[in-house]
Amino acid sequence: MILLVVLGGPTVAASSFTLLPEPLQQAIRGQNLPADAVGLWVQRVGDPEPLVQLHADRQFNPASTIKLATTLAALSELGPDYIWETEIHATGPVRDGVLRGDLVLRGAGDPGMVSEEHWRMLAALRRTGLRRIDGDVLLDTSQFRLPAEDPGAFDGQPLRAYNQPPHALHVNANALRFHVLPESDGRSIRIEADPPLPGLPIVNRLRASSGSCGTWQRGIRYEVDNGATGPRVIFSGDYPVNCGSYELLRTAVAPEIYQRELFRLHWDQWGGELTGQVRYGAGADTDADPLLVHRSRPLGDIMRVANKWSSNVATRQLALTLGAERFGPPATVDKARQALYQVLGELGVAVGGMVIDNGSGLSRHTRITPLQLAQVLQAGWDSPWRPEFVSSLAIAGLDGTLRRRFQDGPERGRMHLKTGHLNQVSAVAGFVRTRSNEDVLVVLLVNHENAHTGAGTGLQEAVLRWVHAL
Repeated sequence: MILLVVLGGPTVAASSFTLLPEPLQQAIRGQNLPADAVGLWVQRVGDPEPLVQLHADRQFNPASTIKLATTLAALSELGPDYIWETEIHATGPVRDGVLRGDLVLRGAGDPGMVSEEHWRMLAALRRTGLRRIDGDVLLDTSQFRLPAEDPGAFDGQPLRAYNQPPHALHVNANALRFHVLPESDGRSIRIEADPPLPGLPIVNRLRASSGSCGTWQRGIRYEVDNGATGPRVIFSGDYPVNCGSYELLRTAVAPEIYQRELFRLHWDQWGGELTGQVRYGAGADTDADPLLVHRSRPLGDIMRVANKWSSNVATRQLALTLGAERFGPPATVDKARQALYQVLGELGVAVGGMVIDNGSGLSRHTRITPLQLAQVLQAGWDSPWRPEFVSSLAIAGLDGTLRRRFQDGPERGRMHLKTGHLNQVSAVAGFVRTRSNEDVLVVLLVNHENAHTGAGTGLQEAVLRWVHAL
């Protein structure tokens, strides 16, 4: 369900294209974009009025720039020091290092749970003295109450890491990093998975070849075969070994299987034993004090992942956490949306007409105006957490989604921005330090059939360079 909230707030009359400075008019014409496809807001921080605006009160799909709203709301409500606690409980007594019962992993939706954190968590569990589990490991995901979701529903790519739904016990956002490594003989290719899930076979049918390094995925075809004996990943195609190593980030299995195999891998590495299975379940009696509480990295760190690298999963879990904290657990999609609207409204953002789907921007339904997104930026600038908010954005020419842009020009290092990109959508929003050392907030939203094919990026380059030169 898409929740549309209508609240009062200021509106700005759509400015005429002919009132834009001539360089911006030329930039839009130069990308063969109709003016109606472009929303723009440029304003010096602290000024009461914008320098330029175009269709400021028209709704656009913002793609991943909506993450600015989600992360700011979470930061404002929860604080940069907020942490997620994954609890480990026992349903029976532990005597002489042996648990006579089940072990329960109670997830909190930690967006920063990665292999290294999981490995350290099980190391800490071993240090409690537990050596053998004579029972099952139960995965308690009751903190999230979410409808079933098809990861391929958005664009038909269910194995892409960015399409993974949220989960209360995610590790690595349910993704695997496959390393394609040509051997020194030039005739064979090795494939290694990180993490190396022991129950996930890799079938390597790659053929060594020579050729261009610019082909899609360097000629690699990736698929998952969910056969009767369990899932396996299959690599095939002609790989140009002269191109060196290559990495492919993909998903392969459901979160339950991922957690099962990773638990067995890490528990075994720490010398632990498990006689039962790893499966979903909450345990019959887990109200007692936990054996262990694993504390996540703080929200301030997670924000940097969400914004700099545009992590959909991390952002969605931030939104769900915000909803659960404001309205009580379990986290639901409706609670997350309501909490986002409420917090943004309290920050001075006119949320009337705004439509937030999942908070990440991976949606065809999300809508926001350039003015509203500018208000989000202004609220972030006015926040006591301004340093945390601004530093979570990608820096031009240096890191995140902007690491390869503006590398050689005077703009390098002087823009903190969030980018957005979907088919027919191109967007950018954030802060630019001009050459005269003024801070300017910028919002540029383009919705057009050619926006994602280069026209949107070309317009971004022109607008951002114009702003920097002010």
